[in-house]
Amino acid sequence: MVVIAEALRGQRIFITGSTGFLGTALVERFLRAVPGCELVLLVRPGRRTTAQRRIEREVLRNDAFDRLRLEWGADFDAECARRIRVVGGDVGADGLALDDEGRAVLGTCHAVVHSAATVSFDSPLDAAVEVNLLGPSRIVQTLHGIGSKASLIAVSTCYVAGNRRGRAPELPVFDQPFTPDVNWRTEVTAARRLRADAEAASRMPERLAHFATEARAELGAAGTPLLASKAEKLREEWVGDQMVEAGRSRAGSLGWPDAYAYTKALGEQALLDNRGDTPVTIVRPSIIESALAEPHPGWIRGFRMAEPVIISYARGLLKEFPGIPEGVIDVIPVDMVVATVIDATARACAVATAGEPVPPPTVVQISSGALNPLRYRQLVDLVQSWFTEHPIYDAQDQPIVVPDWSFPGRGRVQGQLERGVKTLARAERAVAKLPMRGAQAQWSAKLEERREEIDRALGYVRLYGAYTETEAVFQVDNLLTRWDSLDEADRTAFCFDPRVYDWNEFVHTIHLPSVVQHARVKMAPSGRSGEQRSTRLRKQVLAPERHLAVFDLENTLIASNVVESHAWLATRRLGPGDRVRFALKALAEAPSLLALDRRDRGDFLRSFYRRYEGAPVRQLDEDAVQLLSDLIISKSFPAGFRRVREHRRLGHRTLLITGALDIVVERNLSPLFDDIICARMSTTPDGARYTGELTEAPPTGEARALIMADYADAEGLNLEESVAYADSASDLPMLEAVGFPVAVNPETRLASIARKRGWLVEQWTKAPGGPRPLLPIGPRTRRTSFLGREGAPA
Repeated sequence: MVVIAEALRGQRIFITGSTGFLGTALVERFLRAVPGCELVLLVRPGRRTTAQRRIEREVLRNDAFDRLRLEWGADFDAECARRIRVVGGDVGADGLALDDEGRAVLGTCHAVVHSAATVSFDSPLDAAVEVNLLGPSRIVQTLHGIGSKASLIAVSTCYVAGNRRGRAPELPVFDQPFTPDVNWRTEVTAARRLRADAEAASRMPERLAHFATEARAELGAAGTPLLASKAEKLREEWVGDQMVEAGRSRAGSLGWPDAYAYTKALGEQALLDNRGDTPVTIVRPSIIESALAEPHPGWIRGFRMAEPVIISYARGLLKEFPGIPEGVIDVIPVDMVVATVIDATARACAVATAGEPVPPPTVVQISSGALNPLRYRQLVDLVQSWFTEHPIYDAQDQPIVVPDWSFPGRGRVQGQLERGVKTLARAERAVAKLPMRGAQAQWSAKLEERREEIDRALGYVRLYGAYTETEAVFQVDNLLTRWDSLDEADRTAFCFDPRVYDWNEFVHTIHLPSVVQHARVKMAPSGRSGEQRSTRLRKQVLAPERHLAVFDLENTLIASNVVESHAWLATRRLGPGDRVRFALKALAEAPSLLALDRRDRGDFLRSFYRRYEGAPVRQLDEDAVQLLSDLIISKSFPAGFRRVREHRRLGHRTLLITGALDIVVERNLSPLFDDIICARMSTTPDGARYTGELTEAPPTGEARALIMADYADAEGLNLEESVAYADSASDLPMLEAVGFPVAVNPETRLASIARKRGWLVEQWTKAPGGPRPLLPIGPRTRRTSFLGREGAPA
């Protein structure tokens, strides 16, 4: 008989994967339930953070430690520091990427618990190979390299059994019947070669051109750096998608549900080939879900397999899901898996302490299907009844009625969803080409949101459909033998008997309440007293501690643009007939002007301002005075100008950045802003006429972000504490440069981006009752315009 806490007293346990779901629960349980042990945690450092800092932020601050924090009180930090040692490393690298100190620390450990894994079912093939397949072998090879006799407890998965029917025994996977004969070394070589092939294919000229086109379609005239960055991101995503599909296809061809199960199975094979004299125990859980009791009922970290499907169903997004109604959904609470791992660690340490010979590799499966099965129909009925009693509420504060699920085949559901995604994608592309903005642009955003919802549902079917159709029964003979050998105290402290809980109670009173809490879904009507999300964001934007408020002008503060101001100035001194001809000519040019603006805002401004060539400086200065009342004021958004004044009242610096000309904005708007940055034209040597050429690059795209950075540095301001207002995706660099971006009357692309990123969106409108002339207004005169000859557009 093994007394778990006693067997682990004075032992030092090396743990991988401690920042994950299972790993966090392991660390907490070892610290709380095994007071005599010490832990060494292998953690991959972040780009900007150390391994130690990751443990402090990502693990010890998790609510799993609330119970322990309460028990230890003021001693929590000191006790964690005494019992936890953190070393930087990576199971995806040879030698675990340990330095000399890390190897020395590993050499003092008595057992290694390997829970690190790429757990996503749609991981890129090569990433899953490096971590899931080669990770366990790297651990034993590192142990051999330092002469360590530590035991290895490796966490795998029951689904290494593949898509088989019937019994799945607790045997090494390749000792089981009907397992394909696959050489893991060949699979590693092939996966690495596929990555190289995909990288090479992604850099072919036609492929790069495609990524550039996609980037421009999404961001428009956002500037070369941002477009290049987006194109590179699309290239990387394409390579990743190729590797995901490679993993899915290879796993399916060999009878595994996904790349996770496939690489875990080959990882077991590689481990047994490389283990040498290292004692090995393989623990295979089934689908790990929220805790039954430890550290507290319902504890979960992140969304597991079932949660996104359950929430999508409760929101009415999944009308049906494939599966076999009498099939078993083999779920096991995380605390039972933790107890099984700790028990295996205690047994391994007891054998080593007693000096017994190295035992053969042992496999222990921890699952519920063989002894306490949860049928798919039972789970669906439990979920439906709970959400019928506790519905999620939609944006209109109406309860969502959950549908009755049928149990169709996976192919039918997948086909329906694929057709829905394609139809909505076509509609989305068509709407995106329309010149809509503000509230109208939200139509496109809603289309996109609906398409993403269906695409997400399709992803769930592809990822998890095989698990709802599984007919394997995972045997737990070794598990029960170990359970029977425990005394009553250990059974109470480390329960891993899957027969002890009732599914109705677990699903209704533990799991689903935890799921909706972590999903942060709306479980009650908002009520009038509830603060809207936009109100909260607006309060952040107008907080006194903000430093700088930067505004775009056109379609952000006024419903006008450089074309309209040019038309007003050019035709003000023309008669009605000439203005009609000018307007018709401008309408004919509109499509080409719009196309140029969408390609590159800076090129558009340079080209358009050529129309001012020869314009008299004095005349335009005179006309600009009248422009304020006739165009700017009548086209202004009162809410926008109130926002500028509100920022100034709060002591924020205000800056206007616009591609409009100085003759339009400086004379008329300078009282509103601390500073204005705009486009300026050069004049002839005598200063009498404009040349139509700009004195410097227009402030568009990435130039705006650079201007803002320089301005903030010069004024001692922090852009992270600043606000930016703009209406177009071409202003994305400006919006991304600050901590608090605001999309104002956004056009279609920016509306989509703002929705995805959770930015504040303002819908500002003109004051009602203003003049709405069909043609540019001006006095009744036959004086010559600056267009070059009377009434003739340049």
